[in-house]
Amino acid sequence: MGKVLEVTDLNIRIYDKDTPDTVVFDFDLSMDEGEIVGLVGESGSGKSMSALAIAGLLNRHDMEKRGKIMFEGRDLLTCPREELRSHQGKDIGIIFQEPMTSLNPVKKIGWQVEENLRIHTNMTPEERKERALKVLKDVELDNPERVYNSYPHQLSGGMRQRVMIASAMICNPKILIADEPSTALDVSVQAQILKLLKRLNRTHNTAILFISHDLSLVRRLCKRVLVMKGGYVVETGETEKIFKNPEHEYTKKLIAAIPNCEGRQDPIDKENILMAKDISVSFKEERKKLLEKPGRVEVLRGLNMRIKKGEILGLVGGSGCGKSTLAKAITGIVPYTGEIEFNCKSPKMVFQDPYSSLNPAKKVGWILEEPLKNCTNLSKEERQKKVVEALKEVGLDEYYKDRYPNELSGGQRQRVCIAQALMLEPELLIADEPVSALDVTIQEQIIALMQELQKKRNLSILFISHDLRVVYKICNYVLIMDKGQIVERGSIEEIYTKPITDVTKKLLRDAGIREVSE
Repeated sequence: MGKVLEVTDLNIRIYDKDTPDTVVFDFDLSMDEGEIVGLVGESGSGKSMSALAIAGLLNRHDMEKRGKIMFEGRDLLTCPREELRSHQGKDIGIIFQEPMTSLNPVKKIGWQVEENLRIHTNMTPEERKERALKVLKDVELDNPERVYNSYPHQLSGGMRQRVMIASAMICNPKILIADEPSTALDVSVQAQILKLLKRLNRTHNTAILFISHDLSLVRRLCKRVLVMKGGYVVETGETEKIFKNPEHEYTKKLIAAIPNCEGRQDPIDKENILMAKDISVSFKEERKKLLEKPGRVEVLRGLNMRIKKGEILGLVGGSGCGKSTLAKAITGIVPYTGEIEFNCKSPKMVFQDPYSSLNPAKKVGWILEEPLKNCTNLSKEERQKKVVEALKEVGLDEYYKDRYPNELSGGQRQRVCIAQALMLEPELLIADEPVSALDVTIQEQIIALMQELQKKRNLSILFISHDLRVVYKICNYVLIMDKGQIVERGSIEEIYTKPITDVTKKLLRDAGIREVSE
């Protein structure tokens, strides 16, 4: 197989007072036709910056790039802008992490999938549509015609990511850059996306650069891997060799941070802190015709559950099964029928995306002080003292109270969200995918923080996640959800060693935890 890409001594420098001068140092990458290479590292390591440079998408005026990016005998760093554009989308495709923000919300999917065809080919509108429908079918989307005529918000997260893959593959590129393509997806959809990428790689002989902070995904997909830290490639080699015998200390740390399914079960009180009986939630369907009476979609159906005092209860299920809706019902965000009995103060919630959960126009101190202003009679001095104490409790220094959310890293923002949820000293915390958007080392820190707070405050936590490895590590007891109902429940050991339902067995298989017999 011939070389499809050769990157040599790539250095990227940003001239900005708030950013280190050089963000990528002497980056080297060689890819053969049809090869899948993994690029891993924590947030800020330079992996996405390197990928964007390869794709020709770093054109900021305050940025300097040196080195060589050789593609088909041409250096993409020095070739004319028009020549570079002729490769983008045609020879080099890219899939971004969050399809909802990558897709145009006011354009239909068909228009967006056809965009590269309009730029790089002379196809007629009919030919473009035919090609788009074929590619949508190739990425295993049911009813391609309906998807073609839909808007992004009308599709699920997994469907939107398949649309992104279709858009990137429509011109049969020689290189596909997949930048965290499955991070925000549940474990079953992640497995489907990996399977799809493997199939496209075999069918089209497309070389894939797979960027991720999830080392378990990289291990399942890639034959070769590069590990980045602080802008440097610190280790490179065959994936299995690196996983079994890592040489660099940082690689060892990354591998050690992978949740290893050696869960523990702490003794918990028998007293119930929450009892939910026959909980149902339904929403109106979108009206298809002007005079048609809209129906209702049942999201939760007669659900029963309980949370004990001091317990960390895991809630696991595929996308759309009703996990987040249940959390919103418990916290009073959505109306429900049935009965929820609390033996505690009102529960508080930690959401999946810390950035959108925090007011971008307010400083951290104001955000943390707001619940105290609204719900207590504390003086200003007492409130500010509580804010400082809360920051220290979640591992942040006092000066963070004067920063805005955009000045914090993802892990720091999630610590602020946890501090905000704990300001009124709740006894029950609802954590909805609190670590899914964070890289593996930050995940480890947030999990350790939540375990520490649970012990210190004797908190009860409903921990919602699609990552079964994380659930195994932190939870005492697990509920499995499917189609709005609890289909299986049990202790960690029972669920992970003796699963009963096909739903649980599939979740375990998709997570790559163990082979489960049917």
